[in-house]
Amino acid sequence: GKTILDALLDAGIAANYACTEGVCGTCETRVLDGLPDHRDQFLSQEEQAANKSVMICCSGAKSRTLVLDL
Repeated sequence: GKTILDALLDAGIAANYACTEGVCGTCETRVLDGLPDHRDQFLSQEEQAANKSVMICCSGAKSRTLVLDL
């Protein structure tokens, strides 16, 4: 139920972010493995479908694990 950003911060991992609403692109992070649950308004539908990056401030994971290039 948490955003990726919330999970990272709870684990003590620093991450870049600004708006926490998925509109500015500051938190864009490359996806290495897994399926993100895109909840942003920054990436196009095509970019979301490619699953190459995710806005961690507002998005989650659809897969059990999600490997990111932090």
